[in-house]
Amino acid sequence: MERMEAIVAKFASHDEAEQATLAYYRQLTPAQRLEILLELIEAANAQTNAASQGLARVYRITRLSAPDVVLREGGSPRE
Repeated sequence: MERMEAIVAKFASHDEAEQATLAYYRQLTPAQRLEILLELIEAANAQTNAASQGLARVYRITRLSAPDVVLREGGSPRE
C-alpha cells in the first residue's frame, strides 16, 4: 500500500467541512472510490484478523415431534 499525502484544511463550520468532503469524493472516479473502500476493508481485516478466520459454520439439530412421519420422494410428509 502506498503512502498518502496528508492534506490539512481549516473550515469555519462543520457544514462547510462536510460540503468539502462530499465535493472531494464526488470528483473521484468510481475506480478511485473502490480503491479507497478496498483499502479500508483490508485495514479492518488486518486489525481483526477476520480474513483468516473465514465464515463460521452453524448446524442446528432438531428433534421431530412426530417420529412416525416420513418424507416421500417429493418432499411431502406421509404417515
